Amino acid sequence: MADERRRGTAGGIDAVGRAVFGSREGQLTSDGRRTGRFVRMLPALLIFGGLVFDSLAPPNFTAVPLFVAAPLIAAPFFSRSRTVRTGIAAVLSVMAMRFVDGTSTQVVPVIEMLTVLTGSVLALVINGVVRRGNEQLASARVIAETAMRAVLPTPAERIGGLQVAARYEAAQADEFVGGDLYAVADTPYGVRVVVGDVRGKGLDAVEAVAVIIGAFREAAEQERSLEGVAQRLERALAREGTRRYGLDAMEGFITAVLAEIPPGAASLRLVNRGHPEPILLHADGALEVLAPSVPAMPLGMNLGVWPDRSDEWAMPAGATLLAFTDGLSEARDSNGVFYDPEARLRGRIFPGPEELLSALTDDVRLHTGGRTTDDMALIAVGRPAEGQPVRRTTVKIVGRSDNTGR
Repeated sequence: MADERRRGTAGGIDAVGRAVFGSREGQLTSDGRRTGRFVRMLPALLIFGGLVFDSLAPPNFTAVPLFVAAPLIAAPFFSRSRTVRTGIAAVLSVMAMRFVDGTSTQVVPVIEMLTVLTGSVLALVINGVVRRGNEQLASARVIAETAMRAVLPTPAERIGGLQVAARYEAAQADEFVGGDLYAVADTPYGVRVVVGDVRGKGLDAVEAVAVIIGAFREAAEQERSLEGVAQRLERALAREGTRRYGLDAMEGFITAVLAEIPPGAASLRLVNRGHPEPILLHADGALEVLAPSVPAMPLGMNLGVWPDRSDEWAMPAGATLLAFTDGLSEARDSNGVFYDPEARLRGRIFPGPEELLSALTDDVRLHTGGRTTDDMALIAVGRPAEGQPVRRTTVKIVGRSDNTGR
């Protein structure tokens, strides 16, 4: 049901993101269209170039390499039928040229036609191999993503009186999903949240995520303090590491940030175990980076035991906590420049957590050109202002200025 609601408002949310951040989408789309058009036209251009070259060059020069290249270039990018058509066009072009100059029965022209025919058959084989590889890759990704989404269900939009939204974005450049995780629990001590990142990728990372999520849901209900929850996660990793003959089998370590928003208090507590620092966005567009007072090691390092220390921050009505994994902060553009969520979000105002995450993920796609190399988990928890409705998808975004926009 939540997915249907999100699909229904997707167009409006995308427009919100463009209004907030300013968009380079037209430029990126135009560049992508030009590149795609050139690739689609390249086999035909090679065949046409071969015809022109053969008609203008001396008889002892041949354009056969251009005709062979046309179906070979089409093979990894186009469908089987189009690859076949390209190969047929290349062979017929060579045959037509030799019939026109009256050399079709000579040895060299026959060899040329056989060479182009062989290249076309090889292109068809390459096309089949690429297509099967893509199908296997897609199947592996679907399996891993399905397992991950089963472990990370979409949280309710309202938990403990707070507005909640979460996203998991799988990287496009990797064969398997990674170990990014999030969970939210409504407990007697308030709404508790965990966002983490397992070192590693694939189904082993998904299994480690399941261990952490299970331990968090149990500890969040039972432990009186956020520090106690962190220690329970540490012990859960140690037990699993012992069961699996060492923590290396559990992907080694997990960076995580734990948050607690007590009921009836305009504050939040954080325990950060080596994770990217969360951001608190205020109703007026102001922004705070919630850096820990004392840095701490990630979970599962097995380098000794130190007491955790939570930090407390004011969280007034209308404020939103944003926690994320390094797939967001380490997303790069074509020049290798990292995405800076602090700079991009400062001074921006969003109707709610869902719109925040939608605008943010759209902006990251624009920054990276639509291709990311690491998975990304994000969760936003907002404390509604007095009289604020549960959802405000029709309210326009207002920014104090656009000086930070690109």
